[in-house]
Amino acid sequence: MRIMAMTCMAAVAIAAGARQGGAQEERLVLPSGLEAGLQEVLRQEGGGDGGPVLRFRYVAPGLDKGAGLAVVSADLEHLCNAHALANAPDAEAEGATIIVSIGDKPSEFGVPDPDVVQVFEAYTVENGTCIWEVF
Repeated sequence: MRIMAMTCMAAVAIAAGARQGGAQEERLVLPSGLEAGLQEVLRQEGGGDGGPVLRFRYVAPGLDKGAGLAVVSADLEHLCNAHALANAPDAEAEGATIIVSIGDKPSEFGVPDPDVVQVFEAYTVENGTCIWEVF
């Protein structure tokens, strides 16, 4: 399946706002206390349920591979509900999936890098809320 940069206006507005006039990118404070910034948003058509797959990739320096599951899960769910949903107008389309990932540093999508700590979860959206999907 072909992956391309998400073209929705919201993603463009985020990227433009982050770069405009040398402004700092938006920093999102997570429940764990870490701060995350949006690295990129990717869109893949025709996901497992036929809808789009929206990948929101964040960077949170200080992400520790020893972080507990409950802490990491809370951070991922927070990013989905507080940020990804607001910036993905078609997230509630039938069959749509949001995948949220956090890495301790930027990385190229789809390229393994053993020096990057990265976690991710998949969500569907129901009634304006991210619902965790078991892989």
